[in-house]
Amino acid sequence: MKVSATLKYARISPQKCRLIMHVIRGNEVLHALRTIKFMPQKAARIIAKVLESAVANAENNFGADLDDLKISQAYADQAPTIKRFRARARGRGTRILKRNSHITIELSDD
Repeated sequence: MKVSATLKYARISPQKCRLIMHVIRGNEVLHALRTIKFMPQKAARIIAKVLESAVANAENNFGADLDDLKISQAYADQAPTIKRFRARARGRGTRILKRNSHITIELSDD
């Protein structure tokens, strides 16, 4: 059984999310939640919410046991980028790219 949760258009770059995802990928859910709890990054808080949502989906929709669940896949894809301009010297402007993410976590009971 595979259960997933997705957060779309998260206002954080995928590169920052992937740093946290590499740490929790393949771990058991309880171990991953404990690990994320002590990380100071903003991405850790966002990913923890998605992980808790995936756990809730597994428990409510499939009656899965929390102790058996394991993170089979965790990835952050790039979402549409917000483009802004910032004033620079000598009347010029430079482009500021505000990157967004689609965060997906899949759990399995294997």
